[in-house]
Amino acid sequence: MTATTWSCTATISCSYVARDDAHYAWSMTTRELATQGVAVRRAAVALAQATNEQRRGVLAHVADRLEEVLDELLSVNAFEVAAYDESGPGRDRLTLTKERVLAMAGALREIADAPDPLYETQDQSTRANGLRVERVRVPLGVIGVVYENRPNVTSDVAGLCVRSGNAAFLRGSSSAMKTNTFLVELWHEALEKEGLPAAGVSLVADGSHEVATAFMQLTDVLDCLIPRGGPSLIGAMREHARVPYVLDGDGNCHIFVDDSANLTQALAIVKNAKTSRPGVCNAAETLLVHEAVAASFLPALALAMPEVELRVDRAALEYLPDATLASEDDYAREFLDLILAVKVVGSLDEAIEHVATFGTGHSEAILTENPEHAEAWVRRVDAAAVLVNASTRFIDGGELGLGAEVGISTQKLHARGPMGLRELTCLKWVVRGEGQIR
Repeated sequence: MTATTWSCTATISCSYVARDDAHYAWSMTTRELATQGVAVRRAAVALAQATNEQRRGVLAHVADRLEEVLDELLSVNAFEVAAYDESGPGRDRLTLTKERVLAMAGALREIADAPDPLYETQDQSTRANGLRVERVRVPLGVIGVVYENRPNVTSDVAGLCVRSGNAAFLRGSSSAMKTNTFLVELWHEALEKEGLPAAGVSLVADGSHEVATAFMQLTDVLDCLIPRGGPSLIGAMREHARVPYVLDGDGNCHIFVDDSANLTQALAIVKNAKTSRPGVCNAAETLLVHEAVAASFLPALALAMPEVELRVDRAALEYLPDATLASEDDYAREFLDLILAVKVVGSLDEAIEHVATFGTGHSEAILTENPEHAEAWVRRVDAAAVLVNASTRFIDGGELGLGAEVGISTQKLHARGPMGLRELTCLKWVVRGEGQIR
């Protein structure tokens, strides 16, 4: 095969050598990875001591540069999208558009304008012996993120980490290596401009599974590890990780249309939750419909979104004769596609039981005009986020006022739901005395 050379100029340097089979010649040894990790660790110490003005300045600079080099960034990304040999949600996640890049810049400005999370006092008291006790927020240290495609994650994670005084150590996929490298160079430029080490935002220049496994085991480097990807990545994390991790798990999100729901409103919500961007974790995957409204609601839904394949139970099949009969596995799947599992239920209790059986703890919505049913859903459904009369697509750091997120945790320790600035800190006890002894 004949090797081809691709290059760009932008006041930042970026040049790559690629083979015409679209696989790029990035490689590194585990020793090189460990050496890079040492530099990231040192950078984390400097970022933890950086001033609020320095950290805000880094984000503002990158936001400006994203707009200045927008055309070049899109050109780099288009090269990788053209080489990507899969369709569906993976291609969508890899693709940057002008609107998405401008949204990345806007998110960085929002994060920069957020209150400084560091050294915020959580609580304080004075003990009987005169000791003054408080807890303050401090950085976690080095945040490692393993993710697939999604170059916007590079910007969002770097912004949240730097703003909260942490170093970001990123391992993206080989399919987005050029785009991620371009973005990380902007961060290096901004960090150095503020007198901070460029290694504060670092990218692993190898997309292999072997290096990914080694990355998950950097116990002397990483303080927290976050995966952003599908079941195979989550499985690899559970099998190989030796450092604490927060799972950004599957999003098998449900919407329950109650017997008292406003059906016109419900139609718009379900369509938005399923079709606005089906390849993301907060898209609806299963629709539960109360039997009292199924006859009127389900045919109207099929007409409203004909592009969606409906996989239904036998009760729903009565109203949707052209639909596909669902298997039990369909109710457990995160389709990330224009496919929706549908089930008719006889009560609120049955809907909650179904969510408890098949849900992944991400985001669960009820559409109802009954306040008691809404409150029961909020109290009884076990998930990182519950919604009443709103689309699951709102469970996103930017939509909830965090600017962006490093992930949406489906765990119950340290952080749950969208993880923003505060979720990238931990608490330090500070005790001030005047010579007291025990």
